[in-house]
Amino acid sequence: MTVPETPTVFIVDDDDRMRAALQRLLKTVGLHSESFATPHEFLQQKLPEIPSCLVLDVRLPGMSGLDLQRELKESGAEIPIIFITSHGDIPMTVKAIKSGAVEFLTKPFRDQDLIDAIHVALKSSAQARREHKEIVLLKERYETLTTREREVMRLMISGMLTKQIASAIGTSEITATVHRGQVMRKMRASSPIELGRMAEKLKLPTAD
Repeated sequence: MTVPETPTVFIVDDDDRMRAALQRLLKTVGLHSESFATPHEFLQQKLPEIPSCLVLDVRLPGMSGLDLQRELKESGAEIPIIFITSHGDIPMTVKAIKSGAVEFLTKPFRDQDLIDAIHVALKSSAQARREHKEIVLLKERYETLTTREREVMRLMISGMLTKQIASAIGTSEITATVHRGQVMRKMRASSPIELGRMAEKLKLPTAD
């Protein structure tokens, strides 16, 4: 039996009382959370392979929340961030949102506003994880194609018919048909349209 993924809300805030209050709040709505007093403590943790988000204070000792956001982005760690601050201003908010933050809440904020933002962030995280898994699976399938089959796939997604593909690769129409069938089978595509969508997700170039 597959163990269900438990979404996790990470909290980084140097205020002990704020961290405790946030964890109590999240517990009342059935959300699991883990808290850290500094960005350094948070960065020591390996992000779990589950839907998650980060509730992050802007002003922190040593490294600001915006600095942590930038470091996570540069490292390739994809986790939705909700900023909270007592000293928010418009330029700071714009910078955070432009860098991908889900929300920017100024203390004191309504509990429901934070909960709503967290649900949006966790939904986004879950979607990103599904898309990542799909792309990994598609890459694995694509790796099983021979060089000729990859060429045929490129021609297929460009809209070429079997006869045109045969002419382009210098083979018989029957052989081209076999290659097309192999591509469809190995990629597990039910139609050329679906194959095209797979190619888009893999960012494959089309034929000139």
